[in-house]
This record gives sequence, C-alpha cells and structure tokens, in this order.
Amino acid sequence: MRRVVVTGMGVVTPLGCDVDQCWQRVVAGESGIRPLTILDVTDLKANFGGEVRDWDPQGYIDAKEFNRVDRFSQFAIVAGIDAVRHAQLEFLGDTSRVGVVLGSGIGGLITIEEQVARLTTKGPNRVSAMTIPKLMLNAGGGNLAIHYGLRGPNYSIATACASAANAMGNALEHIRAGLCDVVITGGAEAAVTRIGLSAFQNMRALSMRSDDPSRASRPFDANRDGFVLSEGAGVLVFEELECAQRRGAAIFAEVLGFGTTCDAGHITQPDEQGAGAAAAMQAALRDAQLTPNRVDYINAHGTSTPLGDVAETKAIKSVFGQHARQVSISSTKSQLGHSLGASGGIELVLTVQAIKNNLIPPTINLENPDPQCDLDYTPNQARSREVCVAMSNSFGFGGHNASIIVGRYEA
Repeated sequence: MRRVVVTGMGVVTPLGCDVDQCWQRVVAGESGIRPLTILDVTDLKANFGGEVRDWDPQGYIDAKEFNRVDRFSQFAIVAGIDAVRHAQLEFLGDTSRVGVVLGSGIGGLITIEEQVARLTTKGPNRVSAMTIPKLMLNAGGGNLAIHYGLRGPNYSIATACASAANAMGNALEHIRAGLCDVVITGGAEAAVTRIGLSAFQNMRALSMRSDDPSRASRPFDANRDGFVLSEGAGVLVFEELECAQRRGAAIFAEVLGFGTTCDAGHITQPDEQGAGAAAAMQAALRDAQLTPNRVDYINAHGTSTPLGDVAETKAIKSVFGQHARQVSISSTKSQLGHSLGASGGIELVLTVQAIKNNLIPPTINLENPDPQCDLDYTPNQARSREVCVAMSNSFGFGGHNASIIVGRYEA
C-alpha cells in the first residue's frame, strides 16, 4: 500500500495565522476567545467567540478578487497557499495528479446573510451576481485549484464538525489508491455571524459565559455549559512518500489510518455511550494496523458540551481499555473555540506539532473535573512526553464521527 506523509501545513486561527506562532500560543495556554468585534452583538447573549482578528489576505488574494470570495474561502485559500509554501511545492507541467479535498460544515454563511438582507431591503435586482459562487461549499477548493492550476480531483465535504476530518480521510484514500500523488486537504469555516450565533444560542449549544470569555470553553470541566463558536482554517499537504522523497521534501508525520461512522440516532445529540465515536476510533486503528496501546496522544473533539464530553470519554474507555488511563488527551478547543467544519484540519496540524515537538498541548480552564470525565486531559499546562502515534477525533451534528491517526515518520 502506498504510504502517505504530511509535507506542509497552514492555519488561520484566533491565535494566529502561522503554524509555529499558533502552536507556541496554544502550548503556552493562551486563549483566543474574546468579545466579538466583526459584527454587531449588542442584542446577542453569545457575544464572544474565536475571531480571526485584523484579517488581511493581502499578498495572497488579489485586491479585485477579495470581495468576490466569501470569508471562509479566503481562509481556505490563505491556509492552502501557506501549506503549499511550507511543503516547498512547485506545480510545473501536468497537475492532473494533484487534488484538493476540503471540508466545510456551512460554507458561505456570511454571503447568505448579507444577500438575504439585500433582497429584503433593496429587492431582487440588488442581489449580487456573485452570490452563488461565493456561498457554495466548494468555493474554497475551487479557488485554490484555480490559483495553482490544479486539475486533479477537487471537491468539498460537508459532515458538520467532522467535515475536515472526512475530507482528509478521502485525501488519504485518493493517494493510497494511486489516483493522486499530492492532495491539499483540511477545512475552512467562517460562521461567526448574527444568524450563526443566534441559531446555536437558541438551541442552547453555546456557552453563555459572557462575563469571562477566555474561560468559557472548558472541556471536561464540571462547569462547562456549551461550546464557543469560532472560525478559521487548517490545511495540510498529503503526499505519497516516494514522491516526497524524490524531491527531498521535509516530512513532518505519516498518515497511518482513518475511520468514519454514523450514530444514526439523533440529528444533534451524540450517542450517550459514544458507540459511533468508538467505532470510528476502532476503524482508524484497524486501518493503521495498530493496537490501542500504541497511541500516545489523542486530540479530543472535546467541545465543552455537557453531553459530548462524557460520550467521548466513554468512547475512549471502550476502545482503549486500561490504556485509556495512560494515553494523554487534550482539547485545543479550550483555547481556539469550535470552528465547526474547519476544526479537524486545525487540530490535525496541532496533532502533528505534538509529534514533532514531543509535547502535549493543554486543556485550559479545566479547574473542576467532571466525575464522569476521569481521564488524563492534560489540565492547564502543556506536558513533555514522547509522542510517536497520535489520534485526532472529530464528531458532528448528524451523528458523523471521524478519527484520523498520524505517526512519526520512520523510513
């Protein structure tokens, strides 16, 4: 079977738009959750979130194209270009074996909100002709392919908060099957809008801790009260090993396995026992041909919701048995918030960084552990540990579950 490695990474996050900068701020325990400034939140209870501040894609996106691309696509393009630059890739000649597979749970929600307002206040003739090309889920990947002239498989996946993970799983299979040599993959999201916040707020999914935003996302803590909505992108370059070796590429990790399942139970609530999540983790381990005791670190889905964190804990216990108490776990959503369809991409970047640096990022704000969440979630401070194999979990509305395993590259 063709081996697949990670040769490039790019991020756009509330803690920075550079992989190393974001990583350093995460391991330092910083929070990117603050009062929101990009929209009017004066009448919203959920008036804080993970905002990408001072956003300026100058140097990546031509000024005349800026307003023709939704914010989520801008994030995808910038993170994608950074990942390609990080990989030191040059696309010369035939690009039919270079693919782009990205995920987004919602797509161009900003464009939808803006154009519906224009329709209702100014009439149908004032709706932008660019509305559909801006809002469609595949706009990020399509624009990234246009930027580089990539003619391989190109599509986007929407499985809510598992979107980026499912996209990366498909990217892995495209290379393994010999359909591609390189796939740019991950996810992007920009759903921090009035309708996004209002909808999640009214379904009681969001934290209401507006008096102290930086402490609002508190996965596995007994006082957690919901997730914190965020935005951003995480994009990686997956490359066939021999292709990477031929061009002398730096290899940051090997992609070892992937698993995906569906709860088929409730459209928003996870299975209470975490059965679907457990099945996805088991499938990833089988695909990687690894036993559970080989996993050193799990970047948990860990959204800070009352039901989700308990279900994931039960799932980990059922899969890992006694080793569940030896594996290091953390939720970087405690610092970055929940960027929905982008979260899996950002979190796999951080998981690769954990392997590269032999360092477990912390779960901040874990001050009063939930008795039902009794594993090692690396509370509040990063911890040095050899990390040879790591898993990243992503679970989404619709009952979608996805787990991806990466490891230190060994020739």
